[in-house]
Amino acid sequence: MSANANKSWTVSPVVALGLIFITLKLMGYINWSWWWVTAPFWAIPAVLIVLFAVMAMIAGTIAIFEHKRK
Repeated sequence: MSANANKSWTVSPVVALGLIFITLKLMGYINWSWWWVTAPFWAIPAVLIVLFAVMAMIAGTIAIFEHKRK
């Protein structure tokens, strides 16, 4: 018997929500734009990218002010 025989499959809540939205859209239960249907897949990376960009801008601004102060 292999070591992987007892492992169970788990699905991320984000993936499950995305699959539910896609199923509901294809079955005609929701009339949302495909942008909103696929939001669980792209929203989290988009928010992380925006947060990283804001943090980089703040760090750059602080570095500029510290350099000018010297």
